[in-house]
Amino acid sequence: MLSVANLRKSYGPQVVFEGVSFTVGEGERIGLVGRNGSGKTTLLRLITALEGPDSGSIHVPRNYSMGYLRQVLSFTEPSVLREASLLLPVSDEGTDETYKVKRILLGLGFDQTAFQRHPLELSSGYQVRLNLAKVLVSNPDLLLLDEPTNYLDIVSIRWLGQFLREWRNELILVTHDRSFMDDVCTHAMGIHRKGIRKIAGSTHKLYQQILQEEEVYEKTRVNDERKRREVEQFIGRFRAQATRAKSVQSKIRMLGKAKGLDRLEELKVLDFQFPAAPFSGKWLMEVRDLGFSYNAGQPLIDGLTFPLGREDRIGVIGKNGRGKSTLLSLLAGHLLPGQGTIGRSTNLRIGYFGQANIDRLNADRTVEEEILQAHPDSSRGAARNICGLMLFEGDLALKKIAVLSGGEKSRVLLGKMLVEPANLLLLDEPTNDLDMESVDSLVEAIDAFEGAVVFATHSEMILKALAQRLIIFDGGKPWFFHGSYGDFLETVGWRDEEMKGPQSDRMEEKKWQRAEKKELKRIRAEIIAERSHVLGPLEREISRLEKGIMDLEKRVREDDLALLRASRTGQGKAIGGLSISLHEAKKRIEELFQELEAASAARCAMAKDFEARLEELERRGGAHGAGRVSVSNQP
Repeated sequence: MLSVANLRKSYGPQVVFEGVSFTVGEGERIGLVGRNGSGKTTLLRLITALEGPDSGSIHVPRNYSMGYLRQVLSFTEPSVLREASLLLPVSDEGTDETYKVKRILLGLGFDQTAFQRHPLELSSGYQVRLNLAKVLVSNPDLLLLDEPTNYLDIVSIRWLGQFLREWRNELILVTHDRSFMDDVCTHAMGIHRKGIRKIAGSTHKLYQQILQEEEVYEKTRVNDERKRREVEQFIGRFRAQATRAKSVQSKIRMLGKAKGLDRLEELKVLDFQFPAAPFSGKWLMEVRDLGFSYNAGQPLIDGLTFPLGREDRIGVIGKNGRGKSTLLSLLAGHLLPGQGTIGRSTNLRIGYFGQANIDRLNADRTVEEEILQAHPDSSRGAARNICGLMLFEGDLALKKIAVLSGGEKSRVLLGKMLVEPANLLLLDEPTNDLDMESVDSLVEAIDAFEGAVVFATHSEMILKALAQRLIIFDGGKPWFFHGSYGDFLETVGWRDEEMKGPQSDRMEEKKWQRAEKKELKRIRAEIIAERSHVLGPLEREISRLEKGIMDLEKRVREDDLALLRASRTGQGKAIGGLSISLHEAKKRIEELFQELEAASAARCAMAKDFEARLEELERRGGAHGAGRVSVSNQP
């Protein structure tokens, strides 16, 4: 068990942790949460000894291996497959294990044509995926994943979630996706006010506990302040009276010893609403037979038709590179259709959050200047108010765009959307780089918006919370779905989850699965045979005891009737014999019931053990050999 005791870490005057202690128990999957900049990545680096603490200790058991998904990209092999296999334990090398490497690559969105490509030929997003694959292929005791869903699409995120739910060693996971974390993890651990709290359960349960603790703290602080004021008033009133001198001195000493509780620093959260422009019509936009391609003969979008009503919530979903961002750019008017039409109402007012728009922020401007640039006629005071809503209060509004983090740049772009009212929001992955609290605030703002929203996201939590209808990029051309994301999963499902590569890969997977199923059937047959061998004698004994009890109870009923008849006719000798017989029968029934209870308890315990073994076998069969995989501490 890994344990952390009294940890302290600071960077100059800024204290990140103070007096932090926790343990990682066997088989625990821990979701690590905290605001951006609270020290989540720092904690992982301390655990893996990439950095050292100022004080305190981190105890790692002997021969306890740790694997850390780092953002540093370093490739040494000539192909994707060989690079992904680099961290396979030597004892595991072989055909089956090579297939497991392929299976992980397929799950993360690679296809077979990429297996022989040089890693440096990949896009930056797929290089990050390859880094993740290397980590998942190896076999540590503790897996540490820092934002593993970055650069993954929704299908790969779903695959990774299933993979991590099957993880049997320890895990510490950092992600801004609350739903993904709660679905995967057994425990939640939060960095809060330079300390750490850990509980068994979900992030919601953790935040509820923190809120309750702080409410108790505040009530205690207020009560202590009231008592202190009463003591100070007593001292002031009676200080000059000689008869009260002893009491006054006692109160003064008490005040000197008592340490008041400090007021908790207010933690700011995003709290805003998108301003809505009025719209009285029914349809904001009508898209008919829309088509677009960057390269002739290779359409990204073909024949897409859908209406957009004034309060619609439409989610745009699919794998990366399929055309989701292109569609939003077309709707925003930043690109022109190749075919078809986009009919826009004359009263349409668009607010557009796009990844390209973040890149267009002027690095030389301050946050305040960038907000003002969105509407030059706005006053500086109005711009400062928006800066405050986006958590850039006071001098923070004077920070240059060039020094902002990804999450801060996203907040600047959201702030620019608050300057002008809109009746249609186009949002392209707006939660990228935002922490959980900011994501929650953004979802609330979208939900409350009095207009239509079209949004592209890989977060199933956001889709389930907001999407009423969908535009789906899956398989062939994009298409419009009249239903929620839950309806889509139930009635259609992801085609890409069923097709993880060319036919040869599917044949190889089926072959591997057949071998796995054959082995599982053999083990299942052995367990059932053992169960029959062990439980058979117990079940026969239970049947014997139940029959003995039934026979004795029948005898008792018959003797009761005979005793009644003997009592009526005054047969003294018969009454004595029947009374003794009844007493012995009832005593024997009690003894048999005790034996039956013991035998039933033994059978129940053994049956549960066999049932658990069979259920574990079923889980293995359902996972198709996802197996136990882990990581290494190499970059």
